[in-house]
Amino acid sequence: MDVRRIVLIAGLAVVTYLLILQWSQDYATAPPQAVSQTVAPVIETDVPPAEPPAQAEAGSDVPMAISEDSEAATPAAPAASTASGDYIDVVTDTLNLRISLNGGDVVYASLPQYPFSAQTPDIPFTLLEESQRIYTAMSGLVGADGIDSTSRARFTADRNRFEMASGADQLEVILTHVTEAGLEVQKVYTLHRNDYLIDIRYNLVNNTGNSVTTNLFGQVRRDDSSDPSAGGTIGMASYLGAALTTPDDRYKKHSFRNMERSPLQVRQEGGWVAFLQHYFVSAWIPEPNEVHNFYARRLPNGLYYAGFQSPALNIAPGESGSTGTQLYLGPKDQDRLAEISPHLELTVDYGWLWWAAQPLFKLLQFMHGLVGNWGWAIVLMTLTVKIILYPLTAASYRSMARMRKFAPKMTQLREQYGDDRQKLGQEMMKLYKKEKLNPMGGCLPILVQMPIFIALYWVLMEAVELRQSPFIFWIEDLSIKDPFFVLPLLMGASMFLQMQMQQQPSMDPMQAKMLKFMPVVFTFMFLWFPAGLTLYWFINNVTTIVQQWMVNRKFDKAEAEKSKS
Repeated sequence: MDVRRIVLIAGLAVVTYLLILQWSQDYATAPPQAVSQTVAPVIETDVPPAEPPAQAEAGSDVPMAISEDSEAATPAAPAASTASGDYIDVVTDTLNLRISLNGGDVVYASLPQYPFSAQTPDIPFTLLEESQRIYTAMSGLVGADGIDSTSRARFTADRNRFEMASGADQLEVILTHVTEAGLEVQKVYTLHRNDYLIDIRYNLVNNTGNSVTTNLFGQVRRDDSSDPSAGGTIGMASYLGAALTTPDDRYKKHSFRNMERSPLQVRQEGGWVAFLQHYFVSAWIPEPNEVHNFYARRLPNGLYYAGFQSPALNIAPGESGSTGTQLYLGPKDQDRLAEISPHLELTVDYGWLWWAAQPLFKLLQFMHGLVGNWGWAIVLMTLTVKIILYPLTAASYRSMARMRKFAPKMTQLREQYGDDRQKLGQEMMKLYKKEKLNPMGGCLPILVQMPIFIALYWVLMEAVELRQSPFIFWIEDLSIKDPFFVLPLLMGASMFLQMQMQQQPSMDPMQAKMLKFMPVVFTFMFLWFPAGLTLYWFINNVTTIVQQWMVNRKFDKAEAEKSKS
């Protein structure tokens, strides 16, 4: 088997493996029905005891308070009391929230600027909920004097609905709780126009006559239900699970399986912890200048928790104090996430090819700024990449042309030493060395395109900017498959023509069959690929054909002039 056949087989195997990985899981998963923002979630709140975990009963999903010199916090063992409460609705231009007055948790969040589907523009995408699945953002005060230590605090509000006024830049939602001992607590949500970052602050006034010690916690609670924002295309699945930044790892994922097997505990200054899904993220960002305890684990109640606990807040009698955090509920907007906290933009998970995907996305953003359409931006980006790589690909095409020139000699050697594979290999190597031929030259364009292709796959799958973005005519969403399979068929035809141009007269029959079969395999795979990725590959093929035709024509002309002289 010659070198080119090995490279072609290896390249086809790698691309096929990476792009059909988890096919049955992704393609067989149907997205759930859209949930209207008017659905009222039903919440059952389990209350934790103030005892150490070893003495706690089963049922709590609120973390135990810890001291600053102890190990990182994890949720405590549960206790069995339940309470239900009313809700308040909060409406801004970017978020529709429902907050439970029992604990002050966000139990519902939808994004009006991101429809559930292009066919239902009036139904916003639901990020947090407790109706069809459990996915909420919890926060509270635990510890010796924490209002959530023995039962979730019952808050009051001055009205049931808060809506950002026209022209206002922010909206404040104030929840109030007063303990029997006289501790006054305000839980203040501050939401900003055109933003998905929420400020949450606890203002405490100590009228108890004794010192008060409490710890702030924030956590995301989720079940293991499927991702409602996942697409139905073939290929690698977007990551679904917890993630955080650590001193040793800028972006550390901790999956559902990992949370079951080995609970994560990290103590560090600043940082963030998040739950990720396709296109969207919910993240807690505590105070950057304090040392917090982060955790991610599964509790016996079957739910998964990822959160943090801040250092103890001590308030003397008659004094006041405050503590706070931030909560992000929204799209994976790389630029905005980078502004919020270091490395939070890495939740836009490009996998191991992030080094290629990041510049590709920046280039795509630049092109979109010029043309205002993500489809045409992909076309311009593809042409730009091909122009940049032209010197490399031109050298490869010239090598292929030289191989074609000596094809008769190679055919002669095959006929002469066909029964002696070792001798044939030796004579071929002599010919390559004498004429300075590179048998791998024709495979170089494929090898160069592979990392770019896979990196762009992740860009198109992770970039929320392309979600439901139309191109032209029938292509109304570049992030899903072409509904009429026009682009995959065009891509297959262009790939067949490209392979015909690359086929050598002296090529091994098995290798020639592979080149003819590859377009069929790729066409079948691309039937379910995102239209944006298929568009890239089609434009890439067409550009390759044009470039190879130009190089071949120039080479043939030079050879003709050389033979005349």
